[in-house]
Amino acid sequence: MKINKPISHSSLTNDPLHKMFDEVDAISVQGYDEERRVIYWNAGSESLYGYSKEEALGQKLEQLIIPKPLWEHIIPAHSNWVHNNIEIPASEITLLNKAGEDVNVFSSHVMFVNQENKKQMYCVDIDLSDVRYAQEQAIFKEKMLEAVFEASPDLFFLMTEEGIIIDYRAHDKKSLYIPPNKFIGKSMVDVLPEHVANKFKLHFNRALQQEGEASFEYELAMPYGRVYFEARISHLPEHKQILVIVRDITERHKSSEIIRQHAYFDTLTLLPNRFLALDRLSQMLNEAERNNECAAVFFIDLDDFKKVNDSLGHEVGDKLLIAAANRLNSAIRKEDTVGRLGGDEFIVLIRDIKSEHDASIIADTLLNIFREPLRIDGRELILTLSIGISMYPKNGDNASELLRNSDIAMYQAKDLGRNAYSFFTKEMNVTMLRRFEIEEQMHGALERNEFEVYYQPLLDVKAKKIVGAEALLRWHNHSLGHITPDEFIPIAEHTGLIIPIGQFVIQQALSFLTYWQQVTQNKYVMAVNLSPSQFRDKELFNFVKNILHDENLTANSLELEITEGVLMTGQSYVAETLMQFDLLGVKLSMDDFGTGYSSLSYLRQYAFDVLKIDRSFINGITLNDEDKNLVKAAIAMAHSLGLAVVAEGVEMHGQLLLLEELGCDFAQGFYFSKPVPAEQFITLSKNYKLDEP
Repeated sequence: MKINKPISHSSLTNDPLHKMFDEVDAISVQGYDEERRVIYWNAGSESLYGYSKEEALGQKLEQLIIPKPLWEHIIPAHSNWVHNNIEIPASEITLLNKAGEDVNVFSSHVMFVNQENKKQMYCVDIDLSDVRYAQEQAIFKEKMLEAVFEASPDLFFLMTEEGIIIDYRAHDKKSLYIPPNKFIGKSMVDVLPEHVANKFKLHFNRALQQEGEASFEYELAMPYGRVYFEARISHLPEHKQILVIVRDITERHKSSEIIRQHAYFDTLTLLPNRFLALDRLSQMLNEAERNNECAAVFFIDLDDFKKVNDSLGHEVGDKLLIAAANRLNSAIRKEDTVGRLGGDEFIVLIRDIKSEHDASIIADTLLNIFREPLRIDGRELILTLSIGISMYPKNGDNASELLRNSDIAMYQAKDLGRNAYSFFTKEMNVTMLRRFEIEEQMHGALERNEFEVYYQPLLDVKAKKIVGAEALLRWHNHSLGHITPDEFIPIAEHTGLIIPIGQFVIQQALSFLTYWQQVTQNKYVMAVNLSPSQFRDKELFNFVKNILHDENLTANSLELEITEGVLMTGQSYVAETLMQFDLLGVKLSMDDFGTGYSSLSYLRQYAFDVLKIDRSFINGITLNDEDKNLVKAAIAMAHSLGLAVVAEGVEMHGQLLLLEELGCDFAQGFYFSKPVPAEQFITLSKNYKLDEP
């Protein structure tokens, strides 16, 4: 006899339905009885909610996956469906997994009746996490894109392949050339100026043909000024559209212009700088060669500009350079060029010139326009020019050669007395080569012991005896032989080598003075010349002071000879250094008196002890009354100021007699002795006796 067992929840179900659900493990399917107990739990439910089938079966729905805040809705809804046939609609809902984490699902529900007429509800839950993530990402990307559009200063235009504008984005509508209602639905090339439209048309075609990106720059006159843009065009073939991104590059363009300005133009005068001037010179020469023309290069230096700059200050000097540049520019044709090479040096390039005569006319014009004073800060300043001229093709066929030759010719103009011009000649090249050779050999001359100090005696006019000497530098080079001071001193000044050379002279002269005084048991004075450049050496005073101390010499045994060139700089450090020497007790001597323009004022301004009358006046004192009277007046004036007087360049007995008659204190010159080396000078001073006729 067969015994019937009670039917369990699991056996009161549709087995084929369960088998179908078991095969669908990507979707969660759960079955519940009328009491909301789990009667079915497929693999998809295990994966989604984390409970195994064994853990879930028999458990109530709300104890597994329903958050407590939803119990008051879920439980009545289930009861209403079971007892009142009110269906639970499908919806998105957030449930919980075994770990207590939120699970977003789209939940659908069906109701079955089993063999015992009991209702069983099945829930089909689709995991929405991927869908929700995708939605969130889409929203995020959309918002991010909007934020990018909002933050970006660029303009975005979406167009058809025919160039019709279908959409745009603009953070600042001020950047739009025209309002949107005037360009949406229209062709880009129809709403822009013709020159810009043509660029767009050209690059549209390139982007379409290359199926890539094309970019170009253009400018537009906007209501607030001229604006520079960069357009990047991208073809989107899969959408048959064109994306144009437009960026305002006005600031970048300005920066590029500033960089270009600094690279090619002088920042002070705004003239072409050396680089651009030489480039234009090369272009001018190419053009002259093609057209079989002549051209001229003018190398211009402002005379005595450094003195003005030093005495009035760099600010005035800069304004003077600007004024000079403007004046030069005003005197040439538009097709010609004025450039600044640096410092107070300028270049003028004249194209298509017929002859040297035409170049002379231009040079005269340039000299003449500077006869009028330049007005700077209420001052009227007069500048003169020294101009060197080289002609193409006569004096060279390339830029560097013509520039070098015009520079050489400019030095010749300086030698002519300045405020002049000179054409280049081959003979000048020889002179400059000599200058370059001297400069080259001067480097290392001290280390090679090529310099030697000679001494020329200083005589007391009345006593007819040697009371001192002047230290004079001589140079003998193994390659160039004897080089005169007139040749090498200016080059030493120019190169800055005068500083160590000057220190060498002071060291040698004072060391010799100590030796001389010890040998003869007499007190003497040593005169040493100081150049303008030596005063720029901040250690000059301390150097001299230390040498005097080391040689155990009194300060008044040293006489420093100062030329007007030193005083004309007007620099405060000159006055301070001279004051320091005066306080120390060193004698100060004004050298070459009478050759400058304002020596008298300097005698009042500085504490000089000695005045040296230039040899150019002594030469003529026995020949004409003018020179005699000038020397007589100079001696009287010096004595009235408490200054001793030295006559330079005494070469005849008659000159010495007249100087004695005029009351001159001291004299030096070839009549007594030419400059001689140290040992020879010692012998001379021991045995010296003036031979009178």
